[in-house]
Amino acid sequence: MKRVLLVSLLAGVVSSSAFASAQCTPHPKDKWIKEADFRKQLEAQGYKINKFKVSGECYEIYGKNKEGKKVEIYFDTVTGKPVKSEIED
Repeated sequence: MKRVLLVSLLAGVVSSSAFASAQCTPHPKDKWIKEADFRKQLEAQGYKINKFKVSGECYEIYGKNKEGKKVEIYFDTVTGKPVKSEIED
C-alpha cells in the first residue's frame, strides 16, 4: 500500500513539473532579444521582476505585473510575445 501511494505521489510531481514549463520556438541565439534589453522593456510595461532566466528556448520571469499580481510568464526569445503565463487571481 505504501509503495502504491509513493508511486502515485511521484507521478503527480513529475506530471506537474512537466506542465510547468512552456514550449517556445527554437531560434538561433544571435536572433534573440538581448536579455538586458528585454528586461528593460518588461519593466517599462510595469513588471516588477524578481527573477529573470532562460528556460530552455524561452525567457521566463517571476515577479508582479502592474496590478501587483504575482506572475510567472514565459516569452518567445525573438518576438517577446508571451507563450505561457500564470497570474495570481
